[in-house]
Amino acid sequence: MHIGVIGATGTIGSRVVAEALGRGHHVTAFTRDITRVHEGRDHITWKSLDVLDAADIATALPGLDVLISGFQPGNAANDIADTVERSVADPTVFATAAGALLKALESHPRTRLIVIGGAGSLEVEPGLVHADSDEHLHASLDQLGLPRTYAAAVRGHRDALNVLRTSNRSWTYFSPAEDITPGERTGRFRIGGDQPVLDADGRSRISVEDAAVALVDEAELPRFVQRRFTIGY
Repeated sequence: MHIGVIGATGTIGSRVVAEALGRGHHVTAFTRDITRVHEGRDHITWKSLDVLDAADIATALPGLDVLISGFQPGNAANDIADTVERSVADPTVFATAAGALLKALESHPRTRLIVIGGAGSLEVEPGLVHADSDEHLHASLDQLGLPRTYAAAVRGHRDALNVLRTSNRSWTYFSPAEDITPGERTGRFRIGGDQPVLDADGRSRISVEDAAVALVDEAELPRFVQRRFTIGY
């Protein structure tokens, strides 16, 4: 397959690139500034892209089977504090990006879109979305060591999912586990829909490497078209 990855230098995006290459796919890796990229691997092409510009995205779509967007303001892999600050300053950017991606797909309807979002749009109980409850959201942010102001960004991710849900394009939304950090690639995890997948200790957690496995699995064999899915141990 030919897989495009937006945010290819990011924490999740870089693992998606490695996973896809490891399975023999060709990757077009998109980033804001390709002058910082030093690449020696085969079957990968780097390009710059503005994910907020539908016309720019559309020019990048020809030849792609799947486009996986790991867009975040800034680069969390290099400076998480800057990404948090940018996300809080303009939480509407996630919905704007989702709209631009969908607009670009109008001229390339056969290209599938997978958006890497947040866990805050998952339901903590039937009918109650995590992002809609200050009590649940603040408790989670405290546990993760994030400022409570980041609640605005969590709700921004939720809004992006709602934008996708209005579209009849071939989209998929991925909500990672609440606790997602670099770790081990095990290839062993459980898959869920609109509720978080909890481990034996009641925790929602996954490694970035296993998130990449799940994302490339979905690229290869689509199971959640026009739907959201999540994973956890």
